[in-house]
Amino acid sequence: MSAIDAAMAREFGAIADLIRLHAQEAPSRAALADSQRTLDYGALDALMDRVAASLQRDGLRAGDAIAICAASSTQYAALFLGALRAGIAVAPLAPGSTPASLARMIEDAQARILFLDAAAAEVIGAPEKDAIPRIALDASAAGQAFEAAWLAPTGARPQAVEPQPAWPFNIIYSSGTTGEPKGIVQGHGMRWAHVQRGAKYGYGPDTVTLLSTPLYSNTTLVVFFPTLAYGGCVLLMPKFDAAGYLALAERHRVTHTMLVPVQYQRLMAHPAFDKHDLSSFRFKFSTSAPFGAALKADVLKRWPGGLVEFYGMTEGGGTCILEAHLHPDKLHTVGQPAEGSDIRLIDESGREVARGEAGEVVGHSAGMMVGYHRQPEKTREAEWFDPAGKRFIRTGDVGRFDEEGFLTLFDRKKDMIISGGFNIYPSDLEAVLRGHAAVAEAAVVGMPSEQWGETPVAFVVRRAGDETPGEALLQWANAQLGKTQRLARLHLIDELPRSAIGKVLKRELRERDAR
Repeated sequence: MSAIDAAMAREFGAIADLIRLHAQEAPSRAALADSQRTLDYGALDALMDRVAASLQRDGLRAGDAIAICAASSTQYAALFLGALRAGIAVAPLAPGSTPASLARMIEDAQARILFLDAAAAEVIGAPEKDAIPRIALDASAAGQAFEAAWLAPTGARPQAVEPQPAWPFNIIYSSGTTGEPKGIVQGHGMRWAHVQRGAKYGYGPDTVTLLSTPLYSNTTLVVFFPTLAYGGCVLLMPKFDAAGYLALAERHRVTHTMLVPVQYQRLMAHPAFDKHDLSSFRFKFSTSAPFGAALKADVLKRWPGGLVEFYGMTEGGGTCILEAHLHPDKLHTVGQPAEGSDIRLIDESGREVARGEAGEVVGHSAGMMVGYHRQPEKTREAEWFDPAGKRFIRTGDVGRFDEEGFLTLFDRKKDMIISGGFNIYPSDLEAVLRGHAAVAEAAVVGMPSEQWGETPVAFVVRRAGDETPGEALLQWANAQLGKTQRLARLHLIDELPRSAIGKVLKRELRERDAR
């Protein structure tokens, strides 16, 4: 048994250590690539050492955190991995968030250093007098130059650190524009479970994975880390476009990819799709948003290789997996519980429902978040315990198992909107709208969108006597929101439809917008 196989067989290990082993075994094999450069495993391992040594030099210790807000690049990826080698948690932040939201996330993560690029710096704005250090990943004026000034010299080695399963690996933030952000703390043990799950999906030294979703998204990371853990190469595409993706996939003989459903939709609709040679593909993955059965069927028909849909949450818990190429009659489902996942359905009172009945999906597995960062009450709200005391994570989704154990989803209890693969919470948008002096009440619903999968639409009741035009309110709200959250439409109505107990009937609002 090789050293790599022995390491992968352990109950727990460090992903950074696996990269070291690949660097020793095949230092010249490609590990990371973007449009600017390629790093082989030897160079990546050395760069990770320099990053870890630099962070330790600056006084960071295991358990501390850094924040990264930038487009995907080899520098970004090496920084992330190098921080892990030092036992330092990474908070990857979405540049599309609002300045206020980004500031709250950086503060909540207790980040000691902010790594960014020029585009992110423009959003965040000039640093305050007592702001944490800023390091520019792209050699811009956003901060101290990453490679030219901040990075420790070639050959630098960090003090050895042995991560423990419960240590924070990364902190991923839910989208939001108001109130306290929720930082989802994923431990090293959770990520190790993801890596070990990758064994059945053909990852290996000859893997070439093309990723066009951002590195701040858990969607990306569930494929990024297994690819490197098994010695493959990750191609980073900072911004998705269908033509560019197809060209890269054909040129580099890509074997694996992760895409959100709206990207599959755009690729399958591209007029040149069938002209590209995609025969190198082994597995294509999808997660993060509802994936229509008809679209899955089209992918299976026209795109070589297996199609695998993951259903789960960034918070972890249970995962369902649909191997669509093996179960073409189950495309309307999200598959069966993954090995090691305990998925159950509960009613409003927290009791398990009978077989065949619908209920809220809760899950338990080795891959579970430690909790929401510095928000124990929110953590408790997300947990459910069975009578024996076993901990589960609540999804807020409603579903039902069929006789063969495949899960069909019916609704998202919390009315979360998934647009372009990103989570949007209507309450955040509603709070922004209510901040306008003309608005008495507001409700936001998700509506189908050919471009984004779903898009937010607002319904507003103005204050008595106010005549502010709806278009003006729409423009004002979108100026306050992150670009992934912006409203597609805004309707002015006399009153919000409500149930007898005062709950807004969002179903009726969706029907009204669809007319």
